Amino acid sequence: MGLLGFQGDVSEHKTALLKASKNRGMNITVREIRKDSDMNNISGLIIPGGESTTIYNLINSYGLYARIKNEGMNGLPIWGTCAGLIIISKNTGDDRVIGMDLLDVEVERNAYGRQINSFISELDISGIGKFEGVFIRAPVISHVGDVEVMAYYNEKPVMVRHMNYIGTTFHPELTDDTRIHELFLDLVEREGYTSTGNNKGDN
Repeated sequence: MGLLGFQGDVSEHKTALLKASKNRGMNITVREIRKDSDMNNISGLIIPGGESTTIYNLINSYGLYARIKNEGMNGLPIWGTCAGLIIISKNTGDDRVIGMDLLDVEVERNAYGRQINSFISELDISGIGKFEGVFIRAPVISHVGDVEVMAYYNEKPVMVRHMNYIGTTFHPELTDDTRIHELFLDLVEREGYTSTGNNKGDN
């Protein structure tokens, strides 16, 4: 399992993944992704929160942008949280960040305000139920296209899914509830995907 390792809640996601895999009776290894070769032979990828412009610049500098996009288009399960959602969206709402167009959504960055405006709200997630959503400088999904909306906050989508992609504007990794991580592991298991190490976009 791959976890983009440049910034954000990397250790928290790793802890949650390992706990979720134990709950599912699975044995996984979590690899932090920082260069192209780290993408070889992974079964899924989480792009954590952080600062979207910084993450965007780093994945471009380290040659990961095209690799992640191509692997996603070829079936790699990808979950973007907060800034990670911005990166994989169709329209990032920021001229400095070109979205990968993997999830057909438009977003507004930091639409809930600064970090001091962070909050926690109970969400009702389709297929999961009540879940404590932790919002930290969260983006707002302002428009959805061909995606399934799994949860709303104040009538705005906060969790979306399409094929092998999941996006959350909140941070499940900052709770003790691993059900969304388990959902992602279930998606990975169903897809049965493992990156071959070939950049398929060049084929």
